[in-house]
Amino acid sequence: SGLTSETEESFLLLSSVNSPLIMAIVLHFNPLLWTRGDWCIFCWAFSFAGTLLVILVELFGLQMKVPVSWKNFPITFACYAALLCLSASIIFPLYFLKHSTGPSSIRDYRIVAAVFSCLATVAYISEVSISKARPGEVVGYMATGPGLLKVCETFVACIIFVFVTDPVLYDRHDAPKYCMAVYCICFILSAAIILLCIGECTGCLPFPFPRFLSAYAMLAVVLYLSATIIWPIFNFDPKHGGNRDRPYSCSTESGLCSWDKRMAVALLTAVNFILYLADLIYSTRLVFVNA
Repeated sequence: SGLTSETEESFLLLSSVNSPLIMAIVLHFNPLLWTRGDWCIFCWAFSFAGTLLVILVELFGLQMKVPVSWKNFPITFACYAALLCLSASIIFPLYFLKHSTGPSSIRDYRIVAAVFSCLATVAYISEVSISKARPGEVVGYMATGPGLLKVCETFVACIIFVFVTDPVLYDRHDAPKYCMAVYCICFILSAAIILLCIGECTGCLPFPFPRFLSAYAMLAVVLYLSATIIWPIFNFDPKHGGNRDRPYSCSTESGLCSWDKRMAVALLTAVNFILYLADLIYSTRLVFVNA
């Protein structure tokens, strides 16, 4: 409806104003030289650039001329932007406000940046909530529950990759290597599905797309269930060289220690298992509805 479209545009404008304002405050008054600071800047810059692109396409009516499905691209971007800004809204205060030292003016600017980052997150989440499919509404796949879950699944997988590769946590046994293979396979397939939908190439597949989604969701649930069980056993069970208790040395490190990252991977693996399980339920319903 026209009202919904105007509301979406309002949230897009709010997001486009917040992101560059945050970057200007952070970079001008106190440049962030840490890796975590680079990640926050990337989240805000990516969100701003994508939002500006969407606004310009909508403003000049170029939806039919861009080489992507405009039913799928805006909400896919908004969902990624919401997750990126959410991560920045957590990381930035945790590492740059919690133990902040120096002039109070720098801390004040960091507080302002954190607040606007949270506002951008709320704006993107609101846009996703408004744009997602309603019962009986004909929309692109990415606006449905399974489509949005695919975005969350790939985002969680990316976070897992960050934790397992710095330092490498999967090279002690074959079992963690299997878990790494699970993360990679499911990420690649989920990302491929998203690209197929954005590029409107789902009709080029030699098999029905809904049935492929259901079969893949079933495979992903089985794989992630096994990884959810295997990863903790081979990382925290003393019988397999693990450490059930958090080492004392972790309390003296400024960031996350190796044990913390292993625990984070275990939790994120369980989160992705739940996401894929919900994806399976949605995809199965989609197949039966189409049938």
